[in-house]
Amino acid sequence: MNLYFRLLNLWLRARRRGPIGLWETAVTPFRVVPTDLDPLGHMTNGKYLTIMDVGRLDLMHRAGFLKKMREAGWYPVVAGQTITYRKSLQPWQRFEVHTRVLGFDDRWGYIEQTFRSGETVHAQAYVRTRFLKRGGGSVEHDELEALAGGFPAASVPQWLLDLTAASRIPSA
Repeated sequence: MNLYFRLLNLWLRARRRGPIGLWETAVTPFRVVPTDLDPLGHMTNGKYLTIMDVGRLDLMHRAGFLKKMREAGWYPVVAGQTITYRKSLQPWQRFEVHTRVLGFDDRWGYIEQTFRSGETVHAQAYVRTRFLKRGGGSVEHDELEALAGGFPAASVPQWLLDLTAASRIPSA
């Protein structure tokens, strides 16, 4: 339920934070609340992943892309992710999630998300995404590029492409 309250709060405040471009970095503010904590008193690792969902939705909402996707009958899914934790987030601590699109290959979209408190990086994640059609099937690369208004000359780091290839699960 905490996620829905955060999402509602974020969307209510989105106008004040203003629109951004799809290729810009969305900076989404948060605070560690008691329901984020594990028994050791710091933000639990699973909560980072949930908050990353909100950060990606913030980027798509403020860029106007979420509305375009819904009108097209599409929705995004996470196909894979890797996260590295550097420093714990403590109760009531304010932090931001910086979300940016790295780029695309012929099948996947890649997003970088960094948890920051001031200049301190607490965690950094890389997310592999795919878009699906409500009627069934995947959104093709050309369809996605057309809806996005083209793709910039962004580059996905080779190590991330290698990780994607190495972590592929066989269909059988």
